[in-house]
Amino acid sequence: MAVETPLKGNIGDSIKRKEDDRFIRGRGNYLDDIALPGMLHMSIHRSPFAHAKIKSINTDAAQAVPGVVAVVTGALLAQHKLAWMPTLSGDTQAVLATDKVRFQGQEVACVIATDPYVARDAAALIEVDYEVLPAVVNPHRSLQPDAPLIRDEKEGQTSNHIYHWEAGDKAKTDEAFARADRVVKLDTFYPRCHPSPLETCGIVADVNPATGHATLYMTSQAPHAHRTLFAIVAGLPEQNIRIISPDIGGGFGNKVPIYPGYVVATAASLLIGKPVKWVEDRSENLISTGFARDFHMSGEMALSNDGRMLGLRVKLLSDNGAFYADAQPTKLRAGLFHIVTGSYDVPAAHVEADGAYTNKAPGGVAYRCSFRVTEASYLIERLVENAAIEMKMDPADIRLKNFIKPDQFPYMSATGFEYDSGDYPRAMQLALDKLGYQELRKEQAEKRKKGELMGIGVASFTEVVGAGPGKHYDIAGLRMFDSAELRVHPTGKAILKLGVKSQGQGHETTFAQIVTEELGIPAADVEVQEGDTDNTPYGLGTYASRSTPVGGAATAMVSRKLRDKAKKIAAHLLEASEADIEFDHGKFFVRGSPSKSKTIQDVAFAAYTNLPDGMEAGLEGVTYYDPPNMTYPFGTYLVVVDIDRGTGQVKVRRMVADRRFRHRVHATHQLRRGGQLPRLEFHRLPVADELGDAEVRDGRDGHAVSPPPDRRQGGR
Repeated sequence: MAVETPLKGNIGDSIKRKEDDRFIRGRGNYLDDIALPGMLHMSIHRSPFAHAKIKSINTDAAQAVPGVVAVVTGALLAQHKLAWMPTLSGDTQAVLATDKVRFQGQEVACVIATDPYVARDAAALIEVDYEVLPAVVNPHRSLQPDAPLIRDEKEGQTSNHIYHWEAGDKAKTDEAFARADRVVKLDTFYPRCHPSPLETCGIVADVNPATGHATLYMTSQAPHAHRTLFAIVAGLPEQNIRIISPDIGGGFGNKVPIYPGYVVATAASLLIGKPVKWVEDRSENLISTGFARDFHMSGEMALSNDGRMLGLRVKLLSDNGAFYADAQPTKLRAGLFHIVTGSYDVPAAHVEADGAYTNKAPGGVAYRCSFRVTEASYLIERLVENAAIEMKMDPADIRLKNFIKPDQFPYMSATGFEYDSGDYPRAMQLALDKLGYQELRKEQAEKRKKGELMGIGVASFTEVVGAGPGKHYDIAGLRMFDSAELRVHPTGKAILKLGVKSQGQGHETTFAQIVTEELGIPAADVEVQEGDTDNTPYGLGTYASRSTPVGGAATAMVSRKLRDKAKKIAAHLLEASEADIEFDHGKFFVRGSPSKSKTIQDVAFAAYTNLPDGMEAGLEGVTYYDPPNMTYPFGTYLVVVDIDRGTGQVKVRRMVADRRFRHRVHATHQLRRGGQLPRLEFHRLPVADELGDAEVRDGRDGHAVSPPPDRRQGGR
């Protein structure tokens, strides 16, 4: 009997990425590829000072340059009530500085010209008379009573303090510390870094003066949310705004905020009546756009003599720069940092977070994970490592002793997160066994006797990704749901339109595979469209590890809606009861008679040609998915290093990473020499050719995954 091979492109199948064909041929369509008739170019004049009063701005020399069409200052924008704009965190930010500059690189004036080089040369001719003021670049110094006031334009603002926020139970935590046998402490600083995507930020703003319609080509990770915010900031009717986010060369959270350049280019196009293009250079991107990290953290862990965790106390001071512009859920002042209890069964915890203005660029973004989760993971793992050292316990043993056990799920953490599922001890044990941990510890002891240096690093993590639900999580008041619209044509080919937006993650492949899994339509026959607000359903976009958990779930749900309708049509075609129809790998058949069947393609054609009486024609639908909870992927990383005592050179001998998640939608192969190392950031690592042996394992490589109990499809 012949065995029918499942359709290529289902979830977990390793297929060629659909989008890569155009990319490797140089046929991608990025923002800087866009050229419109009559398009002008914009360049920004930026402040060389971190803190200075603006006494005067002289634009005469710039305006006299041939090819210059206009010079825009904050005073001009103020006439149109556009000198300030709201931030994603509910603060205000200067579009172009009017009173003073508050960080080096802040936008002061813009030149619009017929050529980008003319615009840049003219911008350099703008003369600004500054009165330099004392600058503060450390949040601890910023909060001192004698520190210079940065936001003196804000009514009632008498200090540089922005917010105070708490999570957990202070009284219960104090109680735990009072009865602790040992308290381990750690003060650490996770320094500011920049996402630095390969492509910088930019916009081509095309406002039609006759119709009032604005088409904005933007490097946007969240085009629908940006459209709404543009309507609020610029006062344009939202139905007249179309944002098109073309191919994006990396985002990493950097393309979530709205930057002054976007607003000025749009205002300039509106006033001049021609398209205006602005693309920042690398230096501008690094000095002025959304950063990550910059958390000063203090942690204390209360333990019993046998190494059992009793309580966790954390204080956090965030350096938010000159404007509080973090891209994160409104209610959570420090993002999801309170996931800081990690993978551990900590009975009591209390987190205090404060934010401060400094004379730095604004904008804490969700870089390389969900909102501020990386910082939380870093702190808890450093604390656990310190506890192991101080209590003379093996770092793996102290973790295994304190992990949340599988039978404790669903588990409510001491700071309010409901962990859905997991098997942390098994994940670690698999990694330890794969590494050969016990043998390596023996080898390490022998090497130390000889004066040789060998290190074994151990770290576990639990992330929280996939924000909503919308009742708890929003950005700028917009609930964090997401959407998918699916249309199957009469020939059985499909178009999937999404509210999320890829920046290189492979959405065109990933989401097509979900449709294949649910409907049996080959992934090659599913066209995935994103990024055009006129042609996709409203969604909150891609950042903070949310597109597959939320947008993927929306895709699965809309596919199932269509499958339910298709089942009714199949019953009509097969002249059978709907209750007797079964579905498998793209075929509907009568139970007990698999040869009596109709393919999804047959049913799609019938949806437009041969319907049951009273049924609406077509096979299409839309779903707005609001997740009931977030998801909590977890895992263990182990690294073995050898250090040359004479030179200090570090060689990574072996690495094992065991990561746990629900679905691996698009299969990847085990990491080998020359491959990339995920999430090994800000630590000294050799280039790939120096690696000895590295492997990444997941639940599809012979190990069980831990499916969360209440997710529709989206991956962890």
